[in-house]
Amino acid sequence: MEPNGSLASGLGLCFRSLNKSSQLSTNLSKNSGIASPWFSTIFGTVGLASNLFALCVLLSSSRQMHSRTRSSFLIFLCGLVVTDFLGLLVTGSIIISYHFIRFKWPEVDPACHLCNYLGLSMVFFGQCPLLLGATMAGERFFGINRPFSRSTPMTKRRAWLIVGLVWAFSFSVGLLPLLGLGEYTLQYPGSWCFLTLLHDARNVTFCLIFALLGILTFALSFLFNSVSVATLCRVYHDRESVQRRRDSEVEMMVQLVGIMVIASVCWLPLLIFIVQTVLQEPPPGLAPRQLPPVTEQQLLIYLRMVTWNQILDPWVYILFRRAVLKRIYPSLRARPSIVSLYPTLMPSLRRKLTQESVLQ
Repeated sequence: MEPNGSLASGLGLCFRSLNKSSQLSTNLSKNSGIASPWFSTIFGTVGLASNLFALCVLLSSSRQMHSRTRSSFLIFLCGLVVTDFLGLLVTGSIIISYHFIRFKWPEVDPACHLCNYLGLSMVFFGQCPLLLGATMAGERFFGINRPFSRSTPMTKRRAWLIVGLVWAFSFSVGLLPLLGLGEYTLQYPGSWCFLTLLHDARNVTFCLIFALLGILTFALSFLFNSVSVATLCRVYHDRESVQRRRDSEVEMMVQLVGIMVIASVCWLPLLIFIVQTVLQEPPPGLAPRQLPPVTEQQLLIYLRMVTWNQILDPWVYILFRRAVLKRIYPSLRARPSIVSLYPTLMPSLRRKLTQESVLQ
């Protein structure tokens, strides 16, 4: 593609002016490790293996689980692991193929169908883990702080329905550029497509929707998890509480907090960068539909950070399970149940929940 300020005739809108980009991308990809194909290859391989291993452990645990509360949480975790695995598989297959085949994108995809597909996949598989993390935090918040607001625990069918709704919502957000709100364009070094950090109204709107929605999920996760952890600390430091051998609440909260911390470190820099870039004035001297070279390189670096989220997520569950923690710390003792917060509970409902606690 010629490095001029206009689109080549007959090419789709995804081929914006990559800011002298054909020359810039070629030179930097040879000299800069961040644009090396080995980044994508190593990250993709390690991420796929990690998520596949976590999925096998989850399936094994779910077959041995009798508690509905715990099984619904495992379903949410399973949805998260499946999302991360498919995200790496779908996006990585295109990006890694480009790095090793070095196909010419304008010749392979002149109408931008592949680019739009990859851009939608990047947004979809990016939003899903954030929304699932907030969903799990909300489910644990109500399970810990309002455990008796529901007559029965969440069923597996309802848990999978919630996961499906999260997927549907994320897919709807990813469709917005294809419906005219913003656009997906080829990004430096020409191997991937993503939302566009240009300063026209449509692209700014979509970028803000994507970034602010992600930031909102972090705020909700932090709020829910903070209250839940505070409640658990209150329960487990109450000397007069009823001693019941049930510590699954702690295990789930440790995993949730780990997922939230990893997602915050990996995702917040990208989301903040997107908001800052689209809201600040563009530097002078740029051609139409052109971004500064520094912006393009920073966007790639922040994307690499996001990739670590998909690699580390499964290890939170693999490592922070009671079976693993008890091997590391054999004197780890079970804790009283969250039910002890509610001593005035109706005796019949108490007996029902006590039976479920024993099954755990």
